[in-house]
Amino acid sequence: MGNWHDGRGALMIPGRDAPVDLLIAASYRARTRGLLGRDGIDGAIILTPCAGVHTFRMRFTIDVAYLDKQLRVLDVHTMKPGRLGMPRLRSRHVLEARAGAMEEWGLRPGARLAIEPR
Repeated sequence: MGNWHDGRGALMIPGRDAPVDLLIAASYRARTRGLLGRDGIDGAIILTPCAGVHTFRMRFTIDVAYLDKQLRVLDVHTMKPGRLGMPRLRSRHVLEARAGAMEEWGLRPGARLAIEPR
């Protein structure tokens, strides 16, 4: 994807048949809000551009995947509420989902993801 816009999409993960529902947060306002004020998420949200996140004022534990500009997974972490994640130098996007989701999806460092806008 070249030009990113707020909206919805489908996240394609290698080795997984079904796409994952995706929220795209590309504007400053959407990235700043992220998952704040929510009690959970079905699917995932991608923050772009983004190199690091925090979970202050979050209501639930999340999985966080740092992605490079080619949507290759650099690192995956689980973050409890009230934490500050360290920025990743090569990260251009951050993918967030409920805790445990990324392991269920088989999302691992080195995987190259694809996004189809809807």
